[in-house]
Amino acid sequence: MNHFKRLLFLLLVALFLTQTNAQKIINLYNNEKEAIVGDEKISSENEGSDGLIRKVISPSIEMFSPESATPPHPAVVICPGGGYSVIVYEGEGISTAKKLAAKGIVAFVLKYRLPQANSNNTKNLPLQDAQKAIKIVRENAAKWNIAPDKIGIMGFSAGGHLASTLATHYYPVIDNPEETNLRPDFQILVYPVISMSDSLTHIGSRTQLLGEKPSPDDIILFSSELQVTKDTPPAYITHAADDVVVDVDNSISYFEQLRHHQVPVEMHIYPQGNHGFIFRQESWTDPLFQWMANSGILSF
Repeated sequence: MNHFKRLLFLLLVALFLTQTNAQKIINLYNNEKEAIVGDEKISSENEGSDGLIRKVISPSIEMFSPESATPPHPAVVICPGGGYSVIVYEGEGISTAKKLAAKGIVAFVLKYRLPQANSNNTKNLPLQDAQKAIKIVRENAAKWNIAPDKIGIMGFSAGGHLASTLATHYYPVIDNPEETNLRPDFQILVYPVISMSDSLTHIGSRTQLLGEKPSPDDIILFSSELQVTKDTPPAYITHAADDVVVDVDNSISYFEQLRHHQVPVEMHIYPQGNHGFIFRQESWTDPLFQWMANSGILSF
């Protein structure tokens, strides 16, 4: 009997989580002039555990809403990583969105256009899509029960670079006749690529975004630690000290610049975990949610 009750309880929990994370997909653009040649497809990583998007023709955001209809929720646009060559859509995007929605946060997984290495015409595509996502979320805040002053950006690895780029480059690179505020209210960075400098960058991400021989101006412009001002949004940063893919000094340098510009910032550095530690450490979101509560973004 006890076993039956336990099984029933687990089924009800699963049903609740399914209802909590009801989602819909919103296209970012009404036309396809922004499309990159190639077919969009989802395949699997080597282990077959996480869906990867390799090419994007129709950028979109996938919304995961909390079940509760309580006062307006905070919202987060999630930028999965993948070195600007793929998007770890399921592993870093959808799985994270479900965790956020379960805590009362409206989460949007961003499917952004991937730049083409050695093409100057595509380096701004990810930023354009991130700005468009923030614009759509902010303009629909009332409709989607979102607090308009609690809309943040979140990114993993190269997606962390995209998130920090938006946090430091919120002047419009898209059409914005409504003059909607494109500045995220906060930023969450998880083992992020931050710098494009030779000593810090993840070479694969830089090459894909800026080409094999980026100009000095582009290196400076896309190095987020060099673009921080006093108006940069508050930040939560987490990284592993033993990361052999993206050096933890990326996060440390960004933290230092934020601190010196009096921007509120909290950083958690784990001694071990390497790159992608979220796949092996279930509790990584605990200090994140505590920071969100301490910052007045989230109410438990």
